[in-house]
Amino acid sequence: MDKRQNLTLECTAIGSLPHTNVEDAINLIKKDFSNIPFWPQMVKINKNEDMIFQFLEKMPSFFYDENKIYLDTDYDNFFDDLEIFFNDYESITENIADEKIKKYEITKTIAFKKYLEILSKTRPNYAKGQIVGPFTLATSLCTKNGTAAIYDDTLREIIVKTLTIKALWQIRQIKLASPNTTPIIFIDEPTLSQLGTSAYMSISQNDILSMLIEISTAIKSNGGISAIHCCGKCNWTIPLKANIDIINFDAYSYAENISLFSKEINSFLQNNGKIAWGIVPTLDKAALKKINLENLTEKFQTAVKYLTNKGIDEKLIIENSLITPSCGAGILPVELAEKAMDLTKLLSVKLKEIYNFDS
Repeated sequence: MDKRQNLTLECTAIGSLPHTNVEDAINLIKKDFSNIPFWPQMVKINKNEDMIFQFLEKMPSFFYDENKIYLDTDYDNFFDDLEIFFNDYESITENIADEKIKKYEITKTIAFKKYLEILSKTRPNYAKGQIVGPFTLATSLCTKNGTAAIYDDTLREIIVKTLTIKALWQIRQIKLASPNTTPIIFIDEPTLSQLGTSAYMSISQNDILSMLIEISTAIKSNGGISAIHCCGKCNWTIPLKANIDIINFDAYSYAENISLFSKEINSFLQNNGKIAWGIVPTLDKAALKKINLENLTEKFQTAVKYLTNKGIDEKLIIENSLITPSCGAGILPVELAEKAMDLTKLLSVKLKEIYNFDS
């Protein structure tokens, strides 16, 4: 059976939480996301939990000096490091159990071991991890002279391969903790919403597509499900061509936007692709304070209608839907973040009742 079955109207979350106590975050995950636990990034504890910094360990050319991060390909050992790195990449992608993968462990994380404990004890069908997206990372990291990595072919390749290894390391750890659990690895690409704007006009869509395809293919080839998260308006033709299993977006604010790609969405769903509706508004504090379960149910049904009005079968949409918050909750007060997580779970349960799917 396809690994993506039995996900109908299940819920998970995007990653970051504002808690400063790991046990509090873990208990929230156990309470609200027992079917698809997620690895929480504890962004208010220290910089090592940042969605970018967290994935840079052991990347050739990466330097961290006096609170400044930068890339440098001119240091003496760069080409030796690069050769070793590429050889490691080949070994790891050929065999995820290769000992070399330990070299690329994500050590700068506070909650990952606690997260794995959840998996080993509860043995869920699915578990969620994440990496920063290659486009977001390549436009965020610069050389010493200020040139973004996206404009350098070598740096772009290093970034893609580093992130691939980080994704495979998570898959390996999840499988060691719970062998029958299927990992879902989200590729977090907020900057994808800026592609095509004046800031990134010269960047080729094909280059972005090839980056995403390489990572997604490696995830799927090693027993995982690949997902992509973008919390702004996005040209969804790119992710939909990238061998991705799940697309996730801010459905609270941009549900109508996705209907612009209805032909591609219909084909994606027909091929067992999934939409993870980010319907709980973690990016809008005022809205989150006021919203309740009834509001969210109506919001979800309105979002679905944008697609059914374009001729996509409602049953096809619902069967291939998941529920998430619109984005991470790390910038929210703890009380609001917990409300968002609780509502995500409650909405999942409510929608399963409405559409007659067992919890």
